[in-house]
Amino acid sequence: MVDTMEFCGGSSLRRIQNIALVAPVRFNNPVRKPASVVGVPNSRTQMAHALCCRAINTGPVEGEVFSVTSSSKSDIDYLGESTKGDLNVKQEHLDALGFDGQANLDGPIEEIARLEAKEAEYTLNAMGIMDPFSLRNSPRGIFCTRTLNLRSISVIGYDMDYTLIHYNVMAWEGRAYDYGMANLKSMGFPVDGLEFDPNLVIRGLIMDKERGNLVKADRFGYVKRAMHGTRMLSTKDVSEIYGRELVDLRNESRWEFLNTLFSVSEAVMFMQMVDRLDQGALPAELGPLDYKGLYKAVGKALFRAHVEGRLKNEIMAKPERFVEPDPELPLALLDQKEAGKKLLLITNSDYHYTNKMMQHAFNRFLPNDMDWRELFEMVIVSARKPEFFQKLHPLYEVVTSDGLMRPCFKAKSGGLYSGGSAQMVEKSLDTHGDEILYVGDHIYTDVSQSKVHLRWRTALICRELEDEYNALIHSRSHREELIKLIQQKEVVGDLFNQLRLAFQRRTKGRPAQTRAANTMDDQELTESMQKLLIVMTRLDQKIAPMLETDGELFNKRWGYLSRAGLWDKSHLTRQIEKYADIYTSRVSNFLHYTPFMYFRSQEQTLAHDSHTYSSNGAAIDHLH
Repeated sequence: MVDTMEFCGGSSLRRIQNIALVAPVRFNNPVRKPASVVGVPNSRTQMAHALCCRAINTGPVEGEVFSVTSSSKSDIDYLGESTKGDLNVKQEHLDALGFDGQANLDGPIEEIARLEAKEAEYTLNAMGIMDPFSLRNSPRGIFCTRTLNLRSISVIGYDMDYTLIHYNVMAWEGRAYDYGMANLKSMGFPVDGLEFDPNLVIRGLIMDKERGNLVKADRFGYVKRAMHGTRMLSTKDVSEIYGRELVDLRNESRWEFLNTLFSVSEAVMFMQMVDRLDQGALPAELGPLDYKGLYKAVGKALFRAHVEGRLKNEIMAKPERFVEPDPELPLALLDQKEAGKKLLLITNSDYHYTNKMMQHAFNRFLPNDMDWRELFEMVIVSARKPEFFQKLHPLYEVVTSDGLMRPCFKAKSGGLYSGGSAQMVEKSLDTHGDEILYVGDHIYTDVSQSKVHLRWRTALICRELEDEYNALIHSRSHREELIKLIQQKEVVGDLFNQLRLAFQRRTKGRPAQTRAANTMDDQELTESMQKLLIVMTRLDQKIAPMLETDGELFNKRWGYLSRAGLWDKSHLTRQIEKYADIYTSRVSNFLHYTPFMYFRSQEQTLAHDSHTYSSNGAAIDHLH
């Protein structure tokens, strides 16, 4: 029996007698068709068509065509770089297709591979599909920090909020701010005249609860920019305050890392109330408050906003106002499910909220009246992350549509549960460690804890990457000009230093380091140094404002999300590289790849590297 058919908006073979033979075919541009369709000779496409036609007349073969093998059990996996052994085609299915698995390959494999790669690239372009190298240079790309082979992943778990469901930050966080400020007002805090400003903060900043500051640190923990209250501090102020200090996120009593977009409303409230505290506007009835006490009050006000339920009730009543639709997202998960991956939903949100949000975001985009629950092998609500990854908690099964629960000791396929633990998930699925990929937006709660405690593979969702990528593209000429000026200053400065050393040696009665420097008289040496000083001073006057504005296309106060200054990475980027194997702007970006993608991390350049490699493998020499 033949199930659903769909090809280029028309039809193609999907399933024959429950055997997955051909995956759904989708094109970014429906006008562009595969090479064989538009008349481009392609023996491989013709072979695939012949195999499908041959399969129609073939008797039934039990089981799935493909089997997934753990990367740890692969035939060859040299330092995680192999592509062999982790996607096995079962021999009985090849026999049923009438294909003996052999092909005539005449000539050196290097030449064959070169021609095959060219043909594959041409065919991908004809199909309207971007090749992996082009996808890397895209705001919708998936970026790899540690090699990850999806073929060896058998389970993919997802967080919900800001992962599967993306909220309009101005709407969601704006309402959280409103409710939080209303609670602060009821506690006696002066909040009149204050408004929500989402541009005041960005993800990855760090709150200094002792000083009432918000800071941006580089990958080593050195503070590069800082704001006290809502006022940005000068470079001199930053140096005086933090010149001898490093940000240490292990000191939780002082530092609070803005892990997720849910932190935006909290940070805006805290910074604005720091201003009121500094102005002496807090009433005496509140008692003596320092910045730490103020932070606790803000946290309490926001906690009440969430616990009281009015905020979530408002969102459930009008989800279209708060949730940004993504039609591609359910299709990406459907591809993964049909490829044999077991999908999990693990969220801290309660059952009623989860069900309402997932129905709104998924059901209208799924085929054949499919419900969102059908995508997932298991759904776990009220998971209590990060403890979910650390400890054993009781498991409850949600048994009625109104959320009635009963104790449960073992999770089963298709179940809906509350609480539990990651260890329970591993046991029930008979899968563990690096065969599980967990996808979330919170570096600590989702990514680092599943990585550290369970060695799960991890993916971070960071929607702001799209805006940052576009900002980097539009500021490319600015950065190129800035780097050129800095390099010119370095050369001029090096000459100045050499002349200064020559002058120093001359005053001590020793010869200069070069013959040319020895032949210069005192006046010539002095005048040359004065001229070079003037050039460097003028360059500084040009460079300084350009450095200040670098990154302002993303955020005028803080610059780029991933950078701390022109040359270095931000503390956020360091956390991503440390804990996330891959990262991307949204889950639907998986749709532009396949569920069998081999994500390979880029070359990690060293300070003493003499060359790097371009995307086509050619060496680019930096030594002249």
